[in-house]
Amino acid sequence: MHNFDSSRLRSAFQGGRPQDTEKGRGDHDLNPDMKPPVKNRPASVLIPIVERDEGLTMLLTKRSEDLPVHPGQVSFPGGRAESHDDGPVDTALRETEEEVGIHRRHIDIVGQLDLYSTRTGFEITPVVGLLTPPFDMRADPMEVQEIFEVPLAFFLDRKNHERHSREWNNKIRSFYAMPYGDYYIWGATAGMLVNFVDVLLPRVDA
Repeated sequence: MHNFDSSRLRSAFQGGRPQDTEKGRGDHDLNPDMKPPVKNRPASVLIPIVERDEGLTMLLTKRSEDLPVHPGQVSFPGGRAESHDDGPVDTALRETEEEVGIHRRHIDIVGQLDLYSTRTGFEITPVVGLLTPPFDMRADPMEVQEIFEVPLAFFLDRKNHERHSREWNNKIRSFYAMPYGDYYIWGATAGMLVNFVDVLLPRVDA
């Protein structure tokens, strides 16, 4: 079992990490025949790590069942970039405040992961931030059904990084999945979590 505190997390991103803009990560990682969309729409998500007394946790949301895209799925706070955003970090912080009500003053940005391309045409910048309690949370009922936290140790255990498959457009597509209790964490969210763990841990146990 890997135990990480905030200082070890910061050191993993020390000096910054240049994003892999040529290949990056994406839904194509486990599907070599799937080509990422040529024109991607920029978006950002926050990878929120909460400094709890009992240890670090990962904050996640369950999307509203009324949303037209990915209803009911587990995701990070985030969304598409707006013209008035001052870069991907600003997008992630703005979306986090809008969706879960956490003000940016509680968030310390420590780094970024690789760009993640989705089959739906988004190019997502995952922004990693440390959240220091106490802070208020308020889910936007139009977008977020539930806010919950998972111990970081769960994701650091690669045995929980499962590979599942489903048929889509008459083809079998594979994806990462990390079931946790009643929550089914999969797709882009799970893919970004794999990238996050790759940054924190050496690949000797991959």
